[in-house]
Amino acid sequence: MSLTDEQKSSVAAWIREGASLSDVQKRLETEMDVRITYMDLRFLVDDLDLEIKAVGPQFDDPKVEEVGSAQAGKVSVTLDKVTRPDALVSGQVTFSDGVSAQWHLDQMGRLSLNAKQPGYKPSQEDLQDFQNELRQAVEKSGMM
Repeated sequence: MSLTDEQKSSVAAWIREGASLSDVQKRLETEMDVRITYMDLRFLVDDLDLEIKAVGPQFDDPKVEEVGSAQAGKVSVTLDKVTRPDALVSGQVTFSDGVSAQWHLDQMGRLSLNAKQPGYKPSQEDLQDFQNELRQAVEKSGMM
C-alpha cells in the first residue's frame, strides 16, 4: 500500500498527537477512504521513524514492552514489539510461581501458551489473572 506524501504527513501528525495505531487506521479509512492493514501501518510508522506514545511504563528492553507488574505472587504480561508472523499479538507471561511462558493469539482467536518448563500447567487462578492482564495490556497498547 502506497500513501501520498500528504497522507503520510497526516499519519505522522496523528501519531505525534498521541493517536494509537488503531486510531490512525480508523482515521485513514473515515477521513481519506484509505484501508490499510494493521501490519502495513506498523511498517509505515517504522519507516517514518515515528514513535507511538506509550500508555504504560517504558523500559529499555528493545524486544518487549512490559505492561504487567513483576511483583512476587502476581502474574505479569509483556507484549512483543514485533509480533510473531503467525499471530495477531504475542508476548511473555510470568506466573505467580515464577514460571515463564511465551504466548500468542492467532488469527482464529486461539490462545497458545508455551511454558519454558516442560509439562507446566498454571493454576486456574493464574490463568484467570493472565487473561485479565492480557486483556488490559492489549487494550492499553491500542492493538485491538
